[in-house]
Amino acid sequence: MTIEKKLLGTNPVDGAVTVEDVFSTYLYTGNGDAHTINNGIDLSGKGGLVWFKDRAFANGIDHILVDSERGKDSYLSSNTTAAAATSTDVCEFNSTGFDLTNFTYNNGNTRSFVSWTFRNAPKFFKAVTFTYSGSSSSPTVVTHDLGCTVGMAISKRTSGSAGWFVQHRSITGSNNNGNLNENGNMNNGNGYSTSFSSITDTTATFGATASFPAGTYVAYFFADNSAEDADEQMIKCGSYTATGDNDINLGWEPQFILSKRANSNGDWEIHDTMRGLDWYGYRYLSPNTNDDESLSTGAYLFPTATGFTNKWFSSNDEIIYMAIRAPMMVEPSAATEVYAANTYAGNNANGRSFTGLGLTPDVNIITGLGGMPSCIGARLIGPGMFETDSTSVSYATLAGWMQYDMDGFTFPTKYTYSNSTGNNYVAHNFKRAKGFFDVVAYTGTGSQMTLNHSLGAVPQMIWVKNRSTLENWEVYTATTGINKRFKLNTSQGTANSTGRWGATPTTTQFSVNEPYGLNRSGHNFIAYLWSTLDGVSKVGTYTGNGGSEDTNGTSQTIDCGFAAGARFILIKQYDVGDGGWFVWDTTRGIVAGNDPYLTLNTTAAEVTSNDSIDPSNSGFIVNQVAATDINVTSSTYIYLAIA
Repeated sequence: MTIEKKLLGTNPVDGAVTVEDVFSTYLYTGNGDAHTINNGIDLSGKGGLVWFKDRAFANGIDHILVDSERGKDSYLSSNTTAAAATSTDVCEFNSTGFDLTNFTYNNGNTRSFVSWTFRNAPKFFKAVTFTYSGSSSSPTVVTHDLGCTVGMAISKRTSGSAGWFVQHRSITGSNNNGNLNENGNMNNGNGYSTSFSSITDTTATFGATASFPAGTYVAYFFADNSAEDADEQMIKCGSYTATGDNDINLGWEPQFILSKRANSNGDWEIHDTMRGLDWYGYRYLSPNTNDDESLSTGAYLFPTATGFTNKWFSSNDEIIYMAIRAPMMVEPSAATEVYAANTYAGNNANGRSFTGLGLTPDVNIITGLGGMPSCIGARLIGPGMFETDSTSVSYATLAGWMQYDMDGFTFPTKYTYSNSTGNNYVAHNFKRAKGFFDVVAYTGTGSQMTLNHSLGAVPQMIWVKNRSTLENWEVYTATTGINKRFKLNTSQGTANSTGRWGATPTTTQFSVNEPYGLNRSGHNFIAYLWSTLDGVSKVGTYTGNGGSEDTNGTSQTIDCGFAAGARFILIKQYDVGDGGWFVWDTTRGIVAGNDPYLTLNTTAAEVTSNDSIDPSNSGFIVNQVAATDINVTSSTYIYLAIA
């Protein structure tokens, strides 16, 4: 394990080394009974807030907010002015998340819910309760101890009816409160009277400039990390003037955005990448209403490697936001955190789900074993999939193809290539993670362009597909460099193509230059970036020795530095024109005997009749057999292996 896997330099928050320790978006289906949600966040020890919403109930269900300061039996609704209500065991906090019982509003049987968890932590978030006398001559000093700039504060009277006061660092003026339960204008001093004044890194004074109702209150303080080191930032609160096409630079990719049009009426909106914040469309819920989740299709609001793009709001709209960083801050400590495979028999059913992968997939490659294309998609681009053997984009916009879930995936609608009766399938599932794997979507310009990524390491293999028209898959490898090309959809070896990749990739950027397969003006693209991570993955090369365990006992061991061998292997011969893109995995079998393999560049059925691969604790063993030719004397190969 590298030092970075253990410690992110100086800890950005108390005891936490990653945003995954302090924030979670978790989707689940209610069961109306005992239900434990394990999101990995210590709520019983550190405390915090869990915010629930039923995503799609015909009669409308209120937002439910439960925090550790008021206790598990007390809840508030952001879309109402009502006082805190009580119900036994609304949410029991534990060391790895929370427990639910039969409370209808956050665990109704068979209903779909989202939960957003904010853990108390310096430089991130703090929930505080306090009492106010009702007189501005006797204000209350509230201690929050964030230890940095307060980006946004939300306060609510709990002992009686009152609105949800919101202060944001971008809103100034003498009356700078907005209202979370309303959609009204809050900019330029047109909001409600200022609730918190004299806000410092540790305290905030409530009720000094205007009188508010007396009683007990709760306040939620959200940090702004703009002044922190870039590698340690987790949350930012800011604003921008809409132009109809805004690129907001946060310095990192977000997973959660709360936004509001501040200078005119407009609902508050919550967006997150788990429910769908991508190039296909975005799903949002409004804290000021109990409306069901809404979906807007089209590339109007989507995350980038350095922030987010908003093409939705009209010109001159003043937009405020609170954004939380995506979970790519530290390297995974084990490959099981980022890769899992599952096999299944097709049944022609709509709405079929697969769970229990042990990870939240961002990408999967699905292949029919009886002879079908391998199809790959990405959470970042929504439900579409692309055939790895083809130039086609025919499945790029199929809304029912794929839905990425918390620990698996769902086929909303059946398709032959993913769930046809009488066919067996394998799904290779990958999670984006620092040092291992990343995905970047972009629009081409027709001339050399530099793109940001979040890999935090130099990409050693990149796959690119034009999502708008028929074009070959383009492949870069560090072994062959920026003046060579492969095509994932063909068996062709490497070919000269001067400057095709623009410039050598770095830990933060890569370049594309060629105008059609990589960078055609106005066309949309997706790039998959792979790198070597000690003990987790290996992108490498080897030269064949012609040996085989079955013929001369000189098969070749490829040392990847793994402790228990490779679970996924991709190999391509690159010095000749007929080397396929072969895939093996331990789910289907990497054993001492024959091993089944698939070929990404064809629709050929799984082959089970030869022994090209053998297991090795440090990586894998290659044998020369004519079917695959993965160990031809003096031939050169590239590979991707995952432990």
